Amino acid sequence: MNFKKWFGYFSAILLVIGCFMPWISIASKDIMISGVDATGTNFGKPAFAHFVFTVLFVIFHSIPRLWANRWNLLIVALNSAWTIKNYFIISACFMGDCPHKELGLFLVLIATVFMFISALFPAKTINKNKK
Repeated sequence: MNFKKWFGYFSAILLVIGCFMPWISIASKDIMISGVDATGTNFGKPAFAHFVFTVLFVIFHSIPRLWANRWNLLIVALNSAWTIKNYFIISACFMGDCPHKELGLFLVLIATVFMFISALFPAKTINKNKK
């Protein structure tokens, strides 16, 4: 299997790990917020959309067809938009109370960029002898 395929799978695993890690900590309320547990806030569970996008990414990343690569670009674009939205909304200051950004939030950002790079440069072999 090509290095580019493994890079895509590694970034998907990194994204799932980042969703379970703490994203922010709010010192005034003494809570830690992760992608799957946002108890004490109105954020919901933002990581579940990442899970859906990651499953679709892995499926389309595994199929060696042109249409799958194109659908994969759409999936990673939606995932990137969801990541940017989460970053700005969850880490924003509210009424003078600024949360502390934790490692999980940055790990999700990095994994999303890796997934985008992996989808932009798919591992595709072209048969030159094809008529």
